[in-house]
Amino acid sequence: MLVIFPKHVLAALCLSLCLIACGRTDEKTEKVPSPTLVSIAIAQTARLEIREEAVGTLEGLMDPTVAAEVAARVLKVLVHPGQIVKKGDVVVMLDNTDFVLQRQEAQAEVARIQALLTNQGKVVERNQKLVNKNFISQNALDDITTQQSALNEQLAGARARLASIDHVGAKTRVVAPLSGVVEKQIVAVGDFVKIGDPLLQIISKQSLRAHLPFPENIAAKLQPGLKVKLTTPTAPNEVVTTIRELKPLIGTNNLSVDIVADVIDQPGWQPGASVNGVVILAEHAEAVVVPEQSVVLRPAGNVVYLIKNDIAEQRIVKTGLRQSGQIEILEGLNAGEQVAVDGAAFLTDKAKVSISH
Repeated sequence: MLVIFPKHVLAALCLSLCLIACGRTDEKTEKVPSPTLVSIAIAQTARLEIREEAVGTLEGLMDPTVAAEVAARVLKVLVHPGQIVKKGDVVVMLDNTDFVLQRQEAQAEVARIQALLTNQGKVVERNQKLVNKNFISQNALDDITTQQSALNEQLAGARARLASIDHVGAKTRVVAPLSGVVEKQIVAVGDFVKIGDPLLQIISKQSLRAHLPFPENIAAKLQPGLKVKLTTPTAPNEVVTTIRELKPLIGTNNLSVDIVADVIDQPGWQPGASVNGVVILAEHAEAVVVPEQSVVLRPAGNVVYLIKNDIAEQRIVKTGLRQSGQIEILEGLNAGEQVAVDGAAFLTDKAKVSISH
């Protein structure tokens, strides 16, 4: 018997058959999860440092103001600001006319006394012969000898005065007391300066002092002798030195302790420049380290995933210092073991992995 169905009933039957077929296909096809793609790293040993960092300033230890040591008029200024000078270079010439005249006077006095002393020596010699022949008394000879001794003392005094004039007169040639750079010119040609008047200022870069302010809460950890690594924007090199001293007072404005470290003979380091200081409080010589991405936070705590035969094995670890993208593993991992890095956050224990190369 032939049964004829309406068109809309036939359409519904076809749709139902399709859905049933699709359902059966899904039941037969089970999706297998693909391995997680990860990169790996080997746990290594490294030297880690416990650091405290601060930004401070550089102070010049030797920046004398060169002053006049005699009263005279300025004849020449032989340097200018920014000029490099060496210790002993003549930087200012003062008028020495007065000292030249004084020296001539002192020389004349020395010559006069020498002439008197030469003549007195002859007198003593003649009178000694007369005493030997008993023509005059010994007392007369003693008086003449005393006069000779007095002339000797006068000669010594005159020579000392001449040496003093030479010493003071030499100060009209003002020399640089140290090697450095002329910072400021204070006098000009024609100025009359008195003793102690400033002439110019020289800045020496040979000896500098770094001042680094650190928070008061770490003051107990700081002590003289600790290693300090210093850098400054004006020079490319790093200087490793030690804490020279700690200032006894904590600053009232910033509540910080000021530590001092010396920088000796470093080219390019400038007085007044900023300086970055890193104090090494302690060192871990054989620390086990892995990349920071390897450590993942899970309910059990910090974990890493060891990769063995393309299987991830969860390992609970205890972490320590973090430096330069590395993290210290205090417990739970040995050097030489292989751990997941990129992709570690998507892993679970016993998960299959695919290692990227």
